[in-house]
Amino acid sequence: MDLNDTFGTAPVRDVAPTEPAWTREEFEAQLRAKGAAYHIHHPFNVRMNTGGASPEQIRGWVANRFYYQIKIPLKDAAILANCPDRETRRLWVLRILDHDGYGDNEGGIEAWARLGDAVGLSRDDLWSLKLVTPGVRFAVDAYVNFARRAPWQEAVCSSLTEMFAPQIHKDRLASWPEHYPWIEPQGLAYFRSRIALAQRDVEHGLKVTLDHFRRRDQQERALTILQFKLDILWSMLDSIEKAFP
Repeated sequence: MDLNDTFGTAPVRDVAPTEPAWTREEFEAQLRAKGAAYHIHHPFNVRMNTGGASPEQIRGWVANRFYYQIKIPLKDAAILANCPDRETRRLWVLRILDHDGYGDNEGGIEAWARLGDAVGLSRDDLWSLKLVTPGVRFAVDAYVNFARRAPWQEAVCSSLTEMFAPQIHKDRLASWPEHYPWIEPQGLAYFRSRIALAQRDVEHGLKVTLDHFRRRDQQERALTILQFKLDILWSMLDSIEKAFP
């Protein structure tokens, strides 16, 4: 699959086969350096976390990110469908259970729905998806389609934006109660739960990526894949910011 043709992402730089690969430590450092482009730095996110967002903007963001939440299990199921390695599947399936829930665990999707309750969204407004912008739909669907069509190791690599997620959740937990006292505190449980889960998921996803992308050209491609996912998240906020000025 050609990532460039399918999604219009930045071209992968041609790397001579003889160019030395980064060490495992150097490669991980290159991946983590991509955090500079994480949507924690997007003006809309900065505005939310510094108290500058209106109730309408908060509700718009929650409603649109809900579309991303409900698509995550489909993305992870696509990775499972393409993965022949049993041990990887045994670990990766936990991500689906985390979001869809199992037994008495209601899961992340329900936790996000409770965030919707807390900010004053009706369940009908949330589940009808009528507030979801075309830009968010396009970006999220592109991500799911990538996971369906890419080699499973590349789809795993795209998940590594979770390396940067714990901080964004901590920021919301620290700032939202002060800036938005009208939001019911129990609605923030999703952010709290994801801190530990994201750290667990990163450990596995990073191991797969470091093990698989070993030549320099492969490592460069991994960086492009991670940038593609970062662009997905950034473009979602671009669309939300325009729809809820």
